Amino acid sequence: MTNTPDQDTVHRHLLTAIEAARRNASADGGPFGAVLVTADGREFTAVNRVTADNDPTAHAEVCAIRAACSALGTYDLSGATLYSSCEPCPMCLSSALWARLDRVHFAADRHDAAAGGFDDAAFYDFFTAPPEQKDALLPVRHVAVETRTSPFESWAANTERTTY
Repeated sequence: MTNTPDQDTVHRHLLTAIEAARRNASADGGPFGAVLVTADGREFTAVNRVTADNDPTAHAEVCAIRAACSALGTYDLSGATLYSSCEPCPMCLSSALWARLDRVHFAADRHDAAAGGFDDAAFYDFFTAPPEQKDALLPVRHVAVETRTSPFESWAANTERTTY
């Protein structure tokens, strides 16, 4: 992990994320913004583009991660910090983990988001809910297809693969 940013830096980047979110919301976009700062100080600011792109995965945090990875030509953002105008949802947190980010700072929390009409509680609760409650939101079933492990076998056999 990199050094922890000082409070002035955290505050400055959060204000940038909040302002991006405010502008986006004023332009009929989602009220979410994010700033990803790489270990060497490059900044990538993004906003929620769910409705603009008809893409339910186009959350501000994911868009910032995508922009940084594309610009830097890597999937590994070790050393980077994500600043979000609002507490990242489970998808965005998972994306931060997959991108190997060092830390995440956020301003508004999930309760602020719920008060603003964006209640992600069902998504947070999904992972700890008993099966019958999960089924009400999204039934997920394992099917043991005979060839289910063949992609992993192909992966293991590929000596030119990029491990991640």
